[in-house]
Amino acid sequence: MASFPADRGREQLESLESVERAEDLVLHGDVGCGKTHLAIAIGMLACQRMIPVRFLAASSLVMRLRKAKDDNRLDAELKSIGRAGLVIIDEPGHLPIDINGARLLFQAGADGYETRSVISDSNLGSGGWGDVFGDGDMAAAVMDRIVHHGGILRFHGES
Repeated sequence: MASFPADRGREQLESLESVERAEDLVLHGDVGCGKTHLAIAIGMLACQRMIPVRFLAASSLVMRLRKAKDDNRLDAELKSIGRAGLVIIDEPGHLPIDINGARLLFQAGADGYETRSVISDSNLGSGGWGDVFGDGDMAAAVMDRIVHHGGILRFHGES
């Protein structure tokens, strides 16, 4: 079961108005409650409406950005990701990320702030984001942007 805020129920999600407004969305909560499924469903709706979508596992995204940085093409990689109107980052925090990887992940999200929509799904609550980004300040900056220009949906229940 998901807890939807008054301004972000099923109708709003299906309308893709948050994607059109380049708002971010975090789906977090218990394992097996449909977070990734909902993110994929929103992505499929966006594809059907001709909105470019990128679906990336957080760990794969970090590896991709590291390689791009090592090859001196980080800006080109970020630009490539940025062409999507919706970027879905699956399971940040599922696998450990070092501070350099966390900075790259932060940069990927910050690069598109208010220009494209990012959906992240994670089992982590707000207290666990410091571990993902390597420090509490970076996590606070990410959460501040999400709250300022987006929303959080909480999933709870049994798998």
